[in-house]
Amino acid sequence: MADLRIEQHPIIEFKKRKKIKFTFNGKEMYGYEGDTIASALHAAGVKVLGRSLFEKRPRGFYCAIGNCSSCLMKVNGEANVRTCITELEEGMVVETQIGKGEII
Repeated sequence: MADLRIEQHPIIEFKKRKKIKFTFNGKEMYGYEGDTIASALHAAGVKVLGRSLFEKRPRGFYCAIGNCSSCLMKVNGEANVRTCITELEEGMVVETQIGKGEII
């Protein structure tokens, strides 16, 4: 997938950060140190993070502060993780959550 990050800007300087590998729905992807899971997915072109419970409509990156449930995903086997506020870590396994998720 293409990287949708802004790399050059006329007045803002972007510092290079450490590259972090993770897995999304079985596919190896990468983000950067300091990314949240949702921001890394968004930069990689992933716009749909889940589906609404009843209508199954696509849900994407919405509030970015952990208040809504649009970004709930399964991370390292744990359901209902708010990926918009969860920092990306090396080797994370991120999966699209189906339904309400199971409590472990």
